[in-house]
Amino acid sequence: MIFHRTDGKDKDFIENCRLLDMDLDRRVGKKIQRDKYKKYNQLDKIQEAIVVYEENRLIGGGAIRRYDDETIELKRVFVHTEYQGQGIGSRLVSLLMEWAVELGYKRMVLETGELLAESCAVYKKLGFQMIPNYGSYEDMPESLCMAKNLKGR
Repeated sequence: MIFHRTDGKDKDFIENCRLLDMDLDRRVGKKIQRDKYKKYNQLDKIQEAIVVYEENRLIGGGAIRRYDDETIELKRVFVHTEYQGQGIGSRLVSLLMEWAVELGYKRMVLETGELLAESCAVYKKLGFQMIPNYGSYEDMPESLCMAKNLKGR
């Protein structure tokens, strides 16, 4: 398995985000109006992304994006359905946390949702804790926000 560092312009990262959106539409689209999230998931400001390959086949990806001077936001994490439950998502998020530390960030935040129980379980396993909804997500009750201090990792 290869975890390749890239950016938000990478064609495989863009494809993985398309598959993520399709998966989210299928899983939560009937319960949540997802259009309001599009403006927060633009790829043009993503400079750090990782794509995951198994035998030259794209199987996942994720990214980090600056939130403020000390905080970075975890974005667009998705492992293809047939590869979920194998620890790939945990490894991917761990590598993104390591990259954030290399870049000098002290804290990571993320937004997910209660309907995404598997994702929430991965984040909790990695030490993320619930926080009040931040920034653009403050008025979105279906959003669930989490954070983790990275200093001393």
